[in-house]
Amino acid sequence: MNSAIRLKLFLMMVLEFFIWGAWLPLIFGYLPSLGFTPGQQSAILNAFPVASIVGMFFSNQFADRKFAAEKFLAFSHLVGGIAILYCGFTKDFWPFFLAMSVHCLFYVPTISITNSIAFANMKDATKEFGIVRMGGTIGWILAAWPFVFIFVNWDAVNAANPVGFVDWLGKALANPLTGDAAKAATKWTYIVAGIASIALAAFSFMLPHTPPKKAGNGGGESLAWLEAAKLLKHPFVLVLWLVTFVDSFVHNCYFNWTGVFLGAAKEAGGVGIASNWITPVMSIGQIAEILTMFVLGATLKALGWRTTMIIGILGHAARFAVYAFMPQSAGAIILIQILHGICYAFYFATVYIFVDAHFPKDIRSSAQGLFNLQILGIGALVANSLCPWLIQAVYTQNAVTDFKGLFLVPLATASIAAIALALFFHPPKSGQPRSPGGGGAPAH
Repeated sequence: MNSAIRLKLFLMMVLEFFIWGAWLPLIFGYLPSLGFTPGQQSAILNAFPVASIVGMFFSNQFADRKFAAEKFLAFSHLVGGIAILYCGFTKDFWPFFLAMSVHCLFYVPTISITNSIAFANMKDATKEFGIVRMGGTIGWILAAWPFVFIFVNWDAVNAANPVGFVDWLGKALANPLTGDAAKAATKWTYIVAGIASIALAAFSFMLPHTPPKKAGNGGGESLAWLEAAKLLKHPFVLVLWLVTFVDSFVHNCYFNWTGVFLGAAKEAGGVGIASNWITPVMSIGQIAEILTMFVLGATLKALGWRTTMIIGILGHAARFAVYAFMPQSAGAIILIQILHGICYAFYFATVYIFVDAHFPKDIRSSAQGLFNLQILGIGALVANSLCPWLIQAVYTQNAVTDFKGLFLVPLATASIAAIALALFFHPPKSGQPRSPGGGGAPAH
């Protein structure tokens, strides 16, 4: 792959995950500010995991077999971009819910499609994909930083009459929006996401042509996901699949509650971080993720599958322990965001690598989809259904949130999952689980 194509694929990944990273971190605090009930919030938040479940079949069985990938990407991001853009201009439940649903239904399949475009244009995916995919993490990080300046009280800055750029920058960073003004400014997260989506729609026509895939002869390929599901009869596969659901639930508790926790005033139980610094603080985790991915291979070689995954799960427990027992220590809360990289790379990324190593080649991609069903679908669906109710109806009384009690829920859940993995996850030292339809290929 030449450098020009690699750059285009890298920029594609930057924009793809910039879109998601722009609106996701702050939506959990924005929806209550619009007066939506916990049930309405769950309905909106669940648009993404429901789309993930639908997209698992749509993107694999229809989209990439009927359309050139770059054209499908362009159309999806045009429609999805307009939809998410509209979310910034409505405060009513039904229009917001329908627009978010349309956006997610068109956006989620593009996660697989961008991977397909990347793999189709690589000579050696094992060497090249990691660099290209890193663009996605960088895109998520970049999405956080425009809001340092969007969430600024510009009236106060102008009234201070700053002299020169340095003084202007200092005044801007020292005057964040607060209260209702900060909540109202959150609409820009959807506008920025929409602009990025439309930009990617246009950029898609500059990507290498990737023709639709042809379905294989016979029905085996279309039923590969069913063959992968049958491998759940192996205890170690079933244990990993169930623990993945739990880890996804805990992971999504982090996204549901962290932004609210960081921004809540100290007298209300929160950390009291200025509104314009919430998304940059959360982006520390993605920066750490890049660094962690560099050492993942060496870690797996030194510690093995099980220990590496256990460390990833316990990273969640450690982070929520700091949230629960040191809520007034902004420094500790900010520093602990580094664990996000370990939580993601040492568990989710390791699961993907494990599936690639231990599942028969002919159903490997469908097996990845089976675990994605937990990671992006069912785990997120359960978290998005429970988390708004827990934080508003159970742990918040008289505008003061019992964040300690709230965070003990995912802390305990992650700890139990780590224990279950330690006790019951025993993958074979060599070989793969045998496919129900035939023999498994030897392990890598």
